[in-house]
Amino acid sequence: MNSLAAANGGGATETSASTKKIIDLSDKLEKTACYARNEHSRFPWTNLLIGDTRLGCKSDADEQLILHFEFSEFVRVHSIKLTEFNNGVEPEENPTRVLLFVNRNNLGFEDIDDVDPTTTLELTAEDLKENADNLLLKFVQYQRVKSITLFIEDNNGGEVSALGGLKFYGLPVATTNMADFKKQG
Repeated sequence: MNSLAAANGGGATETSASTKKIIDLSDKLEKTACYARNEHSRFPWTNLLIGDTRLGCKSDADEQLILHFEFSEFVRVHSIKLTEFNNGVEPEENPTRVLLFVNRNNLGFEDIDDVDPTTTLELTAEDLKENADNLLLKFVQYQRVKSITLFIEDNNGGEVSALGGLKFYGLPVATTNMADFKKQG
C-alpha cells in the first residue's frame, strides 16, 4: 500500500468529523471543462470515467500526461482511486509518480515546474490494482476543491504512460442556494 494511504489508515469510508458517507464524485464532474494534454487520440481521458479498465487513457508523445478535472460545485476530496490499464499493457506503462494540483486552471507542461503540487503520489503496482484501497489524501488540503489537475510525471520506464480508471471520492461542500429562500413580506 502507498505510504500516504498507510499513514492515513487505508480506505476509510467515513469522515472523522461527521457521519456523512464518502461518495463517488464522478457525477459532480463538469465534463465540458475537463481536458488532457498529451493524450493519445485512441485512448482519451473520457475513457477513465467509463469503468472499463481495458479502454483507459494513454499519453501520446512521451510518458508525461496532464489530466484536468473540473467539478460543477465545490467538493471536499477524501481519496482518489487510480486503476491500471488492463489491455495487455506492459507494466512499464503504469504511472509511478503523479503530482496533484488543487484549483489550478490551464496548467501546461511549461508551467508545471513553476507550481508546487498539493500532493505527490509515489505509486506501486499494488496501488493500481482494482481491489487496492483508495489513496487517501490530506483531507485538510482538499476542503474546497473546484478542480484537480493530475500530472503523470513518470512511469516504470515505458515510452508512454497508461491508466485504466480514475475516481475521486469525497463530499459536496454544503453551500447556501439562494433560490431556496422565499421573499418575506
